[in-house]
Amino acid sequence: MLPETVAREIIASHQQRPRNRGELVGAPFITLENQGCGDQVTVWARLEEETIADLHFDGKGCAISQSSASMMTLALKGRTLAEARALSASFQQMVMGEANPDPLLGDLQALSGVSRLHARRKCALLPWKALAGLLETAPGA
Repeated sequence: MLPETVAREIIASHQQRPRNRGELVGAPFITLENQGCGDQVTVWARLEEETIADLHFDGKGCAISQSSASMMTLALKGRTLAEARALSASFQQMVMGEANPDPLLGDLQALSGVSRLHARRKCALLPWKALAGLLETAPGA
């Protein structure tokens, strides 16, 4: 588990300088909104065979949803669909308080504190749910 000050720095870094933000021209996308708070995220994914070749997002909302999306793109780009699904499951279990942070999550461990904030869990999971929905509709996925 990351120290709280380190976790805050990681979240702030991704909020202030999001990685892989912006449209991925020509790639399939999906947009989801958290009705409870108004957070919105659009996720684009370019697949090459069974690999996430590129992954981008855009959106608006709180630091949790936007930093989660930014970290997700870094964590999953270049991974196979099976690896991405496994990492996603581990992240979801951590956020829901069902499992301790797995060191394999890397910087995503910074969001482990969200498990104590029930209303914020949906914020952290929003981009991941968008990606899951997108992958369900992807040909061959």
